[in-house]
Amino acid sequence: MVRIVIDSASDIELEKAKELKLDFMPLKTIFGEDEYLDGVTITHEQFFEKLIECGTMPTTSQISPYDFEKKFEEIKAAGDTAVVITLSSLLSGTYQSATIAASDYEDCVTVVDSLNVCIGEQNLVMLAVRLRDQGLSASEIAAELEEAKHHIKVLAVFDTLEYLKRGGRISKTAAWAGNVLSIKPVISIEKGEVAILGKARGSKNGNNMLIQQINQSNGIDFSMPYSLAYSGLSDVLLQKYVKDSSAIWEGHTDTLPVSTIGATIGTHAGPGAIAVSYFECK
Repeated sequence: MVRIVIDSASDIELEKAKELKLDFMPLKTIFGEDEYLDGVTITHEQFFEKLIECGTMPTTSQISPYDFEKKFEEIKAAGDTAVVITLSSLLSGTYQSATIAASDYEDCVTVVDSLNVCIGEQNLVMLAVRLRDQGLSASEIAAELEEAKHHIKVLAVFDTLEYLKRGGRISKTAAWAGNVLSIKPVISIEKGEVAILGKARGSKNGNNMLIQQINQSNGIDFSMPYSLAYSGLSDVLLQKYVKDSSAIWEGHTDTLPVSTIGATIGTHAGPGAIAVSYFECK
């Protein structure tokens, strides 16, 4: 049997992972002295409740080689093979942990660096599920993913600069000025790293910048997995974006796939972020 091992940074929640028959491995989320397993002992909703209420800036911790080794031993003992899909090696040491552990299981485990995170990583996982269900072997799936991952686009608008400030990513002065001017940073994932595409005045302009970025790309390949996501306890800003961008989706889908953003990106984005991810047309 071919198994797909994923990490929680893909923002595929545990119940969905079980439904898709995925092996789910959580990163750790730490608030002060309290440690949680992302998606297992703390849900996305509970994470944002704590983030909003707690004055402590949380941190995330990669999956250890030991945890991967236990999973790989289980896979080998069952006589199975596996594709392991991790968040970008440039954003976390999780990929390195997986490759260290896999060095003793090269006959049955292949590790893929998604060069992505959140719904970008999730779309690669969903492609892997499709290929697995089509009957491809683990090595064939991995080869397909290695090529496909370079065509994934992830775009996002943050609603606040507060959590970038708390995490030391920007200065207090920049955060104060940005919040006064209602600046919404627009980001993407480029070659495995977070890139700032621009700064929009207000959510309407932020939405417009996302739409422009999609239109300036090679377009959405609607035959491949795609997804939208939001962070926090409300999807109001996401629904506003869906309305503003309706021309993109009309005629292609009746129901947009929507996920919630978890701890890995949520720690820095804070509540109110919206994101869209898709494979570009080749």
